[in-house]
Amino acid sequence: MLTQAIVRRPCPAIVDGLTTSNLGKPVYHLALQQHIQYMKALMACGLKVNILDPDNNYPDSTFVEDTALLIPNCAVITNPGAPSRKGETEEMATLLGRFFQNMEAIEPPGTVDAGDIMMVGSHYYIGLSDRTNKDGARQIIGILEKYNLSGSLVTLEKVLHLKTGVSYLKNNTLLSVGEFIEKKDFKDFTIIPVDDDESYAANSIWVNDCVIMPSGYPKTQRAIEEAGYKILMVNTSEFRKIDGGVSCLSLRF
Repeated sequence: MLTQAIVRRPCPAIVDGLTTSNLGKPVYHLALQQHIQYMKALMACGLKVNILDPDNNYPDSTFVEDTALLIPNCAVITNPGAPSRKGETEEMATLLGRFFQNMEAIEPPGTVDAGDIMMVGSHYYIGLSDRTNKDGARQIIGILEKYNLSGSLVTLEKVLHLKTGVSYLKNNTLLSVGEFIEKKDFKDFTIIPVDDDESYAANSIWVNDCVIMPSGYPKTQRAIEEAGYKILMVNTSEFRKIDGGVSCLSLRF
């Protein structure tokens, strides 16, 4: 049962966030409104939401997921792969020290964005991407094994982060799009396929028996509901403009 979430309010500099999309710049006041609704969804799932202030030094800092991997009994501070995001981990490490007695950190030349790491029970799938390199992934696996957990590497072909294209919804079920639908790494899972024209919805999160997903993707919504899950929908259109999805906006533990 998850009880806590950490979020950071968007800063005005979000309009200059990193992006591979061609969707235009985020509208700041809309991003703020959408972030409030996102926090309400987390609270509706029973989480206490801990809110960090905006940090205009880091345009992408609202995407707190990338700054830490939270495992049982330990917080792992990452080393984000984008140079402009390196400083985002400092305040997060301080806050997580209030919740976790054990702290670990990824050291250079290893880089890790935790958006590349998907937890399935005691096993963690680690995507090798432009943001997470082999050295960082190997450090993650070493830390996992130290705490009696396991990890394995997953190659990525087209997506920014692993969880851009695949999400674990509990009950041995994955929400998957594109390259992940038939990937051998996930052959033992039940797959809920996401159509390419709704690919953004593949990034959804399971929170205490409810799936939080982006609004505006009716085929994916129907498929998740038919699989037996309750759904809460949130509008994250402004975060999509800078490659951010539902999972990116919080750390949940």
